[in-house]
Amino acid sequence: MSLQTDIMTAMKAAMKDKNQTALAALRAVKSEILLAQTSGAEGELTKDDEIKILSKLVKQRKDSAAIFTEQNRADLAEPELAQAEVISQFLPAQLDEAAITEVVSKVIADTGAEGMKDMGKVMGIVNKQLAGQADGKTISTIVKAKLMS
Repeated sequence: MSLQTDIMTAMKAAMKDKNQTALAALRAVKSEILLAQTSGAEGELTKDDEIKILSKLVKQRKDSAAIFTEQNRADLAEPELAQAEVISQFLPAQLDEAAITEVVSKVIADTGAEGMKDMGKVMGIVNKQLAGQADGKTISTIVKAKLMS
């Protein structure tokens, strides 16, 4: 089943359950998918495109929640985190730090990367391999730690 079909099914369920938070999150996903389809040359989105859209939406909500939390606005942060959780259900399973570290170590060994000057090269390869399975910030932290040691 395509992501669009899954989103529509989830939207119907959210409407029946009167779950406004889930409904808002799913509408945002639907909107982003439609924008991507109409702005691109081809009409059909690839699985990678869908993952990028979902990851972007989750990141936006988590960033917003972090800002609201810094400003002591838990009332605004909670809905953002709840929406991020709803959208995350459509992403592939997230890897833990040990699995990410393993992939990063393998890429560093394969590319022969030495030091921070090779960080961009390593990040590009790792991000492609772990698309949607890991947060970019987590990957970046692990790559920095590995390249500095």
